[in-house]
Amino acid sequence: EVQLVQSGGGSVQAGGSLRLSCAASGFAFDDYAIAWFRQAPGKEREGISCVEGGAGRTDYDPSVKGRFAVSRDNAKNTVYLEMNNLEPEDTALYFCATDEGRCSLWHRTYRFWGQGTQVTVSS
Repeated sequence: EVQLVQSGGGSVQAGGSLRLSCAASGFAFDDYAIAWFRQAPGKEREGISCVEGGAGRTDYDPSVKGRFAVSRDNAKNTVYLEMNNLEPEDTALYFCATDEGRCSLWHRTYRFWGQGTQVTVSS
């Protein structure tokens, strides 16, 4: 059974940093891309970052590029999202998601989702 268990998140002031973790189990970790999405109240879920297996190619939405960094530790079957210089507009419920194949920032690409973790950035 594919499982993604998220940890991290919380509340921080603008300009601060947080790290999210997504621990995976139940599938061949290196064969799957893992993406991060977020959803603010009243808004659509948006893809913000992705990392592929193998060579670990990454992709970022322009709204977070240069501030967020995605990485994966294949030995721990875990993907991380390091979030720096956070802004109030980054406040949202964050999800990791996975499926076989290449990176995509389109949510319908992914069948398997983490439980979500809240990130709140105050001004």
